[in-house]
Amino acid sequence: MPEAKLRLELPDDIWIGELTRRYPDAMFKILAALSDAEEGVGLVEIRSSSLAEILDDMERYDSVSNVAVLNRTDGQALVQFETTLPMLLLPARDSGVPLEMPFELSDGIAVWEVQTSSDRLSELSDQLEFFDISFTVEYIQYDVDEKQLLTDSQEELIEKAIEMGYYDTPRECSLTELAEEIGRSKSTVSETLHRAEGKIIKQVATGSL
Repeated sequence: MPEAKLRLELPDDIWIGELTRRYPDAMFKILAALSDAEEGVGLVEIRSSSLAEILDDMERYDSVSNVAVLNRTDGQALVQFETTLPMLLLPARDSGVPLEMPFELSDGIAVWEVQTSSDRLSELSDQLEFFDISFTVEYIQYDVDEKQLLTDSQEELIEKAIEMGYYDTPRECSLTELAEEIGRSKSTVSETLHRAEGKIIKQVATGSL
């Protein structure tokens, strides 16, 4: 299952994008968040020397309906907020990708780490583009084991080939003998082995196995 790290550039029409750019030295750590079609609720830890000004500005946004300071010390506050425009959460929600918490925002940039299927990761990309949120991919890692790498048919054939000594030196069985053993045509066995071997070699070459 792919694990990806994304850097999102938040547009200024997303209130938290504009706010974090106004205070570029501040760090916003989203500890928890949820949303539905109409509103979102979040828990954020804010660290800044301009904390009082940030809290005042948060309350001035029309799209921020409530700001509650749960805990506050010098330069740091734990804040629960409600917003009628949870634009940052919608791409993840609509693509079915669960966001890993916490994630950080600073100077208009949010950093997401997600672990999901390739299809949902692709859908997340489409949703970010739909909401005009620019992003860059820092990395995509695949936690690949043999069962994930090969189809069931390819895995069974590779295991049988190993068992019969097809990969031994000298070779203990021929392609014809292997095909007869599993009851498939020689051409089908050859093609299946070729595809499976290609996947394994590529993973080895890239250091993923």
